[in-house]
Amino acid sequence: MALSQAAFNRLVADHGSALYRMAYRMVGDRHEAEDIVQETYRSAWTSRHGYQPGRSQRAWLVAILRRRVVDRWRRHTLPGPTGGNFTVEVGVNAVDPLANEYTDEMQHALNRLPLELRESLLLVVVAELTHQEAADLLKVPLGTVLSRVSRARERLREYWLIVAKSTAG
Repeated sequence: MALSQAAFNRLVADHGSALYRMAYRMVGDRHEAEDIVQETYRSAWTSRHGYQPGRSQRAWLVAILRRRVVDRWRRHTLPGPTGGNFTVEVGVNAVDPLANEYTDEMQHALNRLPLELRESLLLVVVAELTHQEAADLLKVPLGTVLSRVSRARERLREYWLIVAKSTAG
């Protein structure tokens, strides 16, 4: 059953902010994140006939977004200073809604995490998926996601302790 235009518009309004935060935290670049969210919505619209009612809309969108991010990582193409001629068709708030909570230092700390820890943490904390939804998306057991999120949080705490000691001394 395909999503109607009205249902798709609600989906964009309801999940756009979370998708942008997720993309931004995965790639660390605002313009790249905007492009990824746009590609996510384009892919979602194209494959809307495959959406399964009853499935979490956010989990469906995050799965698409994750594939777009991985595709970009594989191509190793980050935007250059000119940014290309990409036309945004869906409005995305370009301001990171968590900018006051996540500083550049936090982005640096997140980038230091191994990919599997960072991705699990971002899916649960930033994309606001349940641990089970994250496990299903990553195709790993629930316990693995629980462990990865716990280890990621612990490593971030350790990093902040080191930073705090270095700035205090």
